[in-house]
Amino acid sequence: MPTIKIDNIDYDIDSLTTEAKQQLQSLQFCDAELQRLQAQAAVLQTARAAYSKGLQAALPSQLEQAQADETLKFN
Repeated sequence: MPTIKIDNIDYDIDSLTTEAKQQLQSLQFCDAELQRLQAQAAVLQTARAAYSKGLQAALPSQLEQAQADETLKFN
């Protein structure tokens, strides 16, 4: 008999009402979906950090920017 502990009370899942089983199933779905979304957020945060570093590497340095600004001046 599978059991589930809720508020420190063990319940036999097979003896739960249909409504309680449906609520449990919905709760388990929500927990699984939250885990999936948290994992996806971690992947996206890692990718964002990599893109940020790539952007910083692709931007001209302050020295390069200053030299470019001086080169474009017409007197």
